[in-house]
Amino acid sequence: MLIATTHKNTDFDGLASVIAATILYPGCIGVVPKMTNKNVEQFLSTHKTAFNLILPHEVRHDEVTKLVVVDTDQWQRLDRMDKLAKREDLEIDLWDHHAIAGGDIQARWSCKERIGATVTLFIREIQKRGLKLSALDSTVMLIGLYEDTGHLTFPSTKAEDARAAAFLLENHADLNVAGFFLNPPYEENQKEILFQMMKKTEKHTISGQTVGFNHVTLNKKVPNLAAVVNMYRKIVNVDALFVIFSSDDRHSIIGRSGVDNIDVGQILSVFGGGGHSGAGSATLKSAEMSAEEARNKIITLLKAKSSEAVRISDIMSFPVISVTPETPMREVQTLMASKKIRGVMVLEDETIQGIIVLWDLKKIKKETQWDSPVKAFMARNILTIGPGESPSVAARLMIENDVGHLPVVQDNKMIGIVTRTDILTYYYDLLPD
Repeated sequence: MLIATTHKNTDFDGLASVIAATILYPGCIGVVPKMTNKNVEQFLSTHKTAFNLILPHEVRHDEVTKLVVVDTDQWQRLDRMDKLAKREDLEIDLWDHHAIAGGDIQARWSCKERIGATVTLFIREIQKRGLKLSALDSTVMLIGLYEDTGHLTFPSTKAEDARAAAFLLENHADLNVAGFFLNPPYEENQKEILFQMMKKTEKHTISGQTVGFNHVTLNKKVPNLAAVVNMYRKIVNVDALFVIFSSDDRHSIIGRSGVDNIDVGQILSVFGGGGHSGAGSATLKSAEMSAEEARNKIITLLKAKSSEAVRISDIMSFPVISVTPETPMREVQTLMASKKIRGVMVLEDETIQGIIVLWDLKKIKKETQWDSPVKAFMARNILTIGPGESPSVAARLMIENDVGHLPVVQDNKMIGIVTRTDILTYYYDLLPD
């Protein structure tokens, strides 16, 4: 017996990957955990019989010869597979896009790669083998791909995810059906939770990024909290968000990130959970850790991760080319042309007086003005940045203030300069080795 299964609280990427496994592996039966996200539950209520799927209690463990695990690499996240975990003779294939070390499933073969969605890995192999997909197969796979990549907007999304989406659309994936299950209507108790969270959000600035925290005590089961957290992050406008939901004897942590240098999946893997850079979750017993302790640990982990990140000091230019306030504009123009730079700092006794940029040269209308001192044309109110700040902080300052140069200042002394070019070079992965 060959089966494929995925993690508890199954999302659409997990379901889509299980279905993809039944297509890729001849004779494979998909096993869907009893606990699934609300939108997955709604989908299965009307579509389950269209696929080769069973529930965990229907598995005859002694007859299983091969297990395909998708979208996770941890035994504890599987539903009723404990007996198989003890089988040394069991052949296991593993497919996962959470490229985080630490999983305890020892696979004989694995395809583990950091990419937007696990189903993308299956689509790659389906295309390679030239297998046919029905419109329904393509639709459920597209839902899984879109959900795990935030409609191709999460930082973890790769070009291959977009190509996989195009392939599914070419195979008649239905966007109307996908839209319905990706944006399910909110229930009344979900709205109550959302309004409760909006009343108070704890915010921390960590390495220039705004991270939100909230703790909610649940008196009853609320479905699809992940969708509520998604909406909440957009409303409170934070770069990343962690919400701890406490009920009975356990805490469920749901994290979301919209920036590439806060990997919530990696953070929550420390708690035994997982995910990817844009989305993750974890569950822990309240006896092991209080909600406040969990929050403090997340903050500590975020600060530790930020200390390893790229800083302005890593990408700034130095030494800085500068002139004195009395330098004639003609000399400034010659200097900028010979050095092929777009801006020159104006310093006096190592103190910043201003900056002159290429655009300022257009202010000169008369030939005699080229002999005027640079102080007559320079900008005087200069924004600066510290060497320990992140590139995202510099980018934000440039956008909000419409400037292209930021002097880097430490102990009241300019030690470098960061430009729009430096920021673009960093964000587009063009840093030299």
